[in-house]
Amino acid sequence: MAAASDSIHPVAIEHLPMFITPPGETDVLMVVMAFILLVAVLAFGAFFFRLHSLPEHLAHKSDKIQAELVAVLCLISLFTHMHIFWIIGLLLAMVELPDFGGPLNRIAGSAEKLAGFKPGDGDLDTPRYPGQHERAAAEETPPTDAPAKQAEAIPLPAREAAPSKHKGRAHA
Repeated sequence: MAAASDSIHPVAIEHLPMFITPPGETDVLMVVMAFILLVAVLAFGAFFFRLHSLPEHLAHKSDKIQAELVAVLCLISLFTHMHIFWIIGLLLAMVELPDFGGPLNRIAGSAEKLAGFKPGDGDLDTPRYPGQHERAAAEETPPTDAPAKQAEAIPLPAREAAPSKHKGRAHA
């Protein structure tokens, strides 16, 4: 009896296409296609992750204030598959938010200068709610043999006398 690999079906044509392999042989086309599929899946995954991190890269490259918020929105979009977060992150990465800190720091510096402090010295450690602090101190009664402590006063620098500017009236 002849082996199955040696026999050809009587209805089959004599010349078979190259992608049809005889029984027991390696299917080269399937191996090549499996390799191409693996490379395509890995390439698509890398493209997908790169695309999802695009707003974050844009925000970090231009040193935006909202870069961390954009990064969080990109992660939320990646894990929830809700693309609106990615769109919001992209818009935030493209928009330049105004600098509110600069003018507020200048206002604080001017207020310190008016109060007689050197720039940066006006940040004192004061209790947030002085009324509650005073009530709590009054409720605590010191022992009779210990002298009573006075609350430490915060020393304030003396205010410099501003030169007087006598301006005449412009109109009567």
